[in-house]
Amino acid sequence: MNNSTQSRNLVLGIDTGGTYTDAVLLDYDTHQVLDRHKSLTTKRDFAIGIGNVIDRIHIDDPKEIKMVSVSTTLATNAIAESKGKRVGLFLIGYDPELISSFKMSQQFSTPNYYYFDGGHDLYGAEKKPLDLKSILEKVKQIKHQVDALAVSSYFSPLNPEHENRAYQAISSVCDLPIVLGHQLSTKLGSVERATTAALNASLLSVLREFIIAVRRVMERRKIAAPLMVVRGDGTLMSDEFAVRTPVETIHSGPAASAIGGHFLSGIDNALILDVGGTTTDLALLIDGKVTISEKGAMVSEYKTAVKAADLLSIGLGGDSHIRTNREGDLLIGPERVVPLAYLSAQYPKVKHQLHNLTKISWQKSSPEWLEYWYLIREPESMELADSDRKRKLVEILRVSPRAIPEISKELGIIHVSQIGAEELFRQEIIGKAGFTPTDLMHIQEQYSVWDVEAARYALDAFSHYLLKEPAEVQRLVWELINEIILEAVVSFVTEISLSEELSAPGIGAWFFKNAIYQRHPHLGAALKLAYPVIGLGGPAKMFLDASTRTLHTDLVLPEHYQVANAVGATAGSIMVSEEVLIYPKLSESGLDVIGYFVQSSYDRLEYQELATALEFARRLSHEYVYSAAIRSGAANPEVIINEKMDGIDTYRIFAQAYGKPRLS
Repeated sequence: MNNSTQSRNLVLGIDTGGTYTDAVLLDYDTHQVLDRHKSLTTKRDFAIGIGNVIDRIHIDDPKEIKMVSVSTTLATNAIAESKGKRVGLFLIGYDPELISSFKMSQQFSTPNYYYFDGGHDLYGAEKKPLDLKSILEKVKQIKHQVDALAVSSYFSPLNPEHENRAYQAISSVCDLPIVLGHQLSTKLGSVERATTAALNASLLSVLREFIIAVRRVMERRKIAAPLMVVRGDGTLMSDEFAVRTPVETIHSGPAASAIGGHFLSGIDNALILDVGGTTTDLALLIDGKVTISEKGAMVSEYKTAVKAADLLSIGLGGDSHIRTNREGDLLIGPERVVPLAYLSAQYPKVKHQLHNLTKISWQKSSPEWLEYWYLIREPESMELADSDRKRKLVEILRVSPRAIPEISKELGIIHVSQIGAEELFRQEIIGKAGFTPTDLMHIQEQYSVWDVEAARYALDAFSHYLLKEPAEVQRLVWELINEIILEAVVSFVTEISLSEELSAPGIGAWFFKNAIYQRHPHLGAALKLAYPVIGLGGPAKMFLDASTRTLHTDLVLPEHYQVANAVGATAGSIMVSEEVLIYPKLSESGLDVIGYFVQSSYDRLEYQELATALEFARRLSHEYVYSAAIRSGAANPEVIINEKMDGIDTYRIFAQAYGKPRLS
């Protein structure tokens, strides 16, 4: 190997999406993608899919790899699918009646929440003494029933004394992980802070196991390099930081896609549309940066205090299930299934069954014959202990995949809902296959890696059922996909729920439909997007071509757009932030200012003069973010400090340190 090759700075970017795990090998200095691969995501153990895709990347010398960076949907999926660990949430100084009357407890993300006396007021003064005795009694009672603890005290961003004292006391009697609310958010929203703390606690071991698994794959490939993780706002943090604050990886995957779109296209202002197998994600690039939501990221029904990219995800992708409802209307998604072209490539018997479907009378059949269940893995004995039907289902799927009517017949049931197989799907013991846009892409020769003939049989059978020609069915499917995407774009850009406008006849529904189809003989309508669309993901060209024409804008498909998410995992900067509050200390009468408190995420100090307090806060925040950025792997970080008044004699000092990753 020559010297020029040996001196290369190579980085490995990995993205774990809902359907595929992508990996790219990138020359960090020239921005050249040297190799790229995809592998199916293994949700039961993300490390399997990551290991598979890394094994396919051609690496001449592992020493050339100076950084590995991953974006992951692990945190988002764990929350949405209730796969996080059990958490006990300790609420200090919260009002139980207030929480109950406004039904705010539903936001806590855990059923195990407990109230204790304590907390502070708006000026950081103690409301009630901290009830440590009750806290310790509760810890002893539940420490074997939960996996982690979260503590959130009222107004803890202004005075975290009670959270810190609770931490010290709990640590003396319990070795469970403990998360403190004030260390995750300086915002005064008490419910969002408690939710964020509870979610973070639920994800600690989940992300730790993930990081350990990635590290093991790196060791097996002899890759000794820093491991970075993409935050939900597209910036990077070290694996050490990620393990402590896994809640910050919410929306990590879509944020990486947006960063990758900018990196590959060089376009500063654009609408990003990332079409995956499971979802289509929308984000805005303005002046080269992904727009950030200041409201806090939403995950499932939980509102957090986590800063993340402002984005919209819809349940539409290459593997969205194409089917009909009871009225015979065409539906696409939001459920993701394995394409029949793929299933047939794995099980050739499926193609013969699909071929036979094209020959029978659909009056005696139904679209359920195009939905197959198949066995993904052998279950543990305990996973089937509660149901004879589940055991029988696994037995018949062990032989080969089965269509829905076959399963019902062999189990002697009227409908498969009687099996109660939801947990088998969730645990990835069995999977579901069906007719998808990916099958249509095989037929139209846009993506032909699996069984094209099986996909064509599936389309013929589906068309036969609808009493339409296959070409007409294809047109209807792509028209519906186009409508779904355009509705998402208009809703995202305007921040108006278009679904409400379309649910009833009116000018909104007329305008939208006429802008797409131009059906009115006398009056036209048009939609015009101010920016180009950067299309990302394998299905982007097929999915977005018609949409961008309707939006009267350009569709940009940069080189390597199929794996832009993995590229984005390597393209972000490291960012560390710290917010310091300065607020007055009042006399006992509450009328006179007798000093000033300086409150950071880890300390609270008191000064007599405001000028002294402000100067210390500026120096403290600068030193903290600079050293934290260095520890997180940033090279020569730049520190930016902003300050603003937040009331009478109250200030917020906000410091951020930015830097490119230090390659080593």
